[in-house]
Amino acid sequence: MIQKAQQFEKVALPHLGAAYNLARWLVRDEHIAEDMVQEAYIRALKYFDSFKGGDIRPWLLGIVRNTCYTWMQVNKHGDAALEFDEDRDSGAHAAAVGSADNNPEAMLLGKQESARVNFAIKSLPPVFREMIILREMEGMSYDEIAAVAGIPAGTVMSRLARARTMLRAELNCPLIKEDE
Repeated sequence: MIQKAQQFEKVALPHLGAAYNLARWLVRDEHIAEDMVQEAYIRALKYFDSFKGGDIRPWLLGIVRNTCYTWMQVNKHGDAALEFDEDRDSGAHAAAVGSADNNPEAMLLGKQESARVNFAIKSLPPVFREMIILREMEGMSYDEIAAVAGIPAGTVMSRLARARTMLRAELNCPLIKEDE
């Protein structure tokens, strides 16, 4: 059992940040996201023997996703009631502070634009929000996202296209990066 736990720790802990990021965007509360990741990691350890090898990230994020969706079903009011705090829940502020241009006006405009984009992402239904998070923030491939969500890659592509269309409409922006 100790060897199993050590092996799990070795392969799963490097993905803790991605797991928390996905959970935080899905449940939109940092404390609940921490609980969801902890619960997901406990489940993953319990079923680690069923992992068939390869890249553990999609398998692990699939467990995080399912844990979050189960919580959201039980707490239906939670998805609409939870607030996403731009300063707390995004790395945009840290990026602006560390940038070469510390012009207060530029920082304020950047923060406002980041808040606007985060609000637009937050307003997406969870199935579309997760596509944007996994593709754009976590840099996952269609196949990896398909493994996480348990859907065909074609469905990932169509959901991602719909999510981007919704974002464009929300932001009144004609161009949001499309995959080539």
